[in-house]
Amino acid sequence: MAELYGVETKRINEAVSNNPEKFPEGYVLMLDNQEKAELVENFHRFERQKHSTVFPKAFTEKGLYMLATILKSPRAVQTTIAIVEAYAKLKELSRVMVEIPQQQDDRDAQRRLLHRSGQLVEDLMSDVLPKQSSDTTLELNLAMLKFRHTVHREKGE
Repeated sequence: MAELYGVETKRINEAVSNNPEKFPEGYVLMLDNQEKAELVENFHRFERQKHSTVFPKAFTEKGLYMLATILKSPRAVQTTIAIVEAYAKLKELSRVMVEIPQQQDDRDAQRRLLHRSGQLVEDLMSDVLPKQSSDTTLELNLAMLKFRHTVHREKGE
């Protein structure tokens, strides 16, 4: 996590310790002995943890967001903004998907909504998809509606 947010590990531990109200149950998990051993066994970079008496923390999505709001590194700020932007797009996509079946009699409105939902999905996936020449097809099956959207990306796009 420290590497992801561009801070030292001790800053993450301080953030959690100094802000317990921002990390309620379900935001941060402490690994147990077995989970710690599995982590050390499967990931070489955790070898130093093998004999440590400290148990590593694992963050849920909510915990990652909360951590990003507390940390002040430039990368943490960028991460917080990206999370907020993605959340807003997901909310809009949810509203659009609810409205599509309600426009059964208006094919133009339905087409516009489908196009908007495709744009939102493309925006949400743009940072995840590799930057190379490729076609990516997303298909959503929503009861009575099947939505298929293909995005063609060129390298560097």
